[in-house]
Amino acid sequence: MDLLNGQQLLRKNETVVSANQALEDKKIIGLYFSAHWCPPCKLFTPILADFYGDLISNGEPFEIVFISSDKSPEELKTYMKESHGDWLAVQHGTVLAQDLKAKFQVTGIPTLIILSQDGDVITKNGRSEVTDKGTPVFQKWLAASK
Repeated sequence: MDLLNGQQLLRKNETVVSANQALEDKKIIGLYFSAHWCPPCKLFTPILADFYGDLISNGEPFEIVFISSDKSPEELKTYMKESHGDWLAVQHGTVLAQDLKAKFQVTGIPTLIILSQDGDVITKNGRSEVTDKGTPVFQKWLAASK
């Protein structure tokens, strides 16, 4: 995906990884726009963490990249450790985070945008699809990515 090409992302354990390496074999990428202070985010994040865990434990080619609207790097890290799955994050306060919000016209959180490996938008309604359909929706996303 072009916007993430060459970028450094953060893991839940605070290690920094290359986006190119972390995403190279992922066919579906979810961009998760959220913040710890947001009540709807607090409700959806555990659902997304379970969804992610189920797919990853089944070996599905899926990754989530969290883009934070938290007020500080510490809030981002705390939110990830307390509530998130073991997915990736854009580092706090970067131009990349602003660029992703602008590119995908994110005006509210939580928002989950589902992309193909090439960066094509499969759905901007990932949150409702995960909530309403659960893990079976992943196969629909895979089919749409071909």
